[in-house]
Amino acid sequence: MYGLTDTEKQNEDTPFNPQSPYACAKVYAYMLTRYYRNVHGIFASTATFFNHESPRRTDSYVTRKITKAAARISLGLQDKLTLGDIEPRIDFGFAGEYMEAAWNILQLDHADDFVIGTGEAVSVREFMEEAFKAVGLNAADHVTIDQSLFRPGKTSTLVADYSKAKKAFGYEPKIKYKELIKIMVDHDLACEKQ
Repeated sequence: MYGLTDTEKQNEDTPFNPQSPYACAKVYAYMLTRYYRNVHGIFASTATFFNHESPRRTDSYVTRKITKAAARISLGLQDKLTLGDIEPRIDFGFAGEYMEAAWNILQLDHADDFVIGTGEAVSVREFMEEAFKAVGLNAADHVTIDQSLFRPGKTSTLVADYSKAKKAFGYEPKIKYKELIKIMVDHDLACEKQ
């Protein structure tokens, strides 16, 4: 939703500048929610979730594609992993914590808008390296880069400023990216061993 921005971290006051049809649709849903809250008085809050990951994420997303491939390669079930641009820095958080935040937002006395994330950016390269490290492998030995997989629309490094949620209901992410990767890799290893 923030797309290209000149802010170091993004909060509820950061202007939107979406860079894909998907992001445009999310901004539309956000605005529609605010419309019903402001015009019709409906209790309708928004939560702008930064990348929320878990073992339930489909492997069409880069995080799950990475953790699943690391597990499969370590077990001899796959040879290589092909990725696009691994340099973007992303605020990766645990989906379970984001759902707790959503519940807490719904318990507030007044509807409002919140940004939910971890407040730290990690490159896709770092995510990949950590996932392969979790299975005792060096990512550089198993990953190839394919320029045709690079996204056409670039975004800035997007990092959540969740201070409003912290103040309103005590939101503080507990699971950081290394623990998140371990959760996902362990799940994928267990699934592949069945």
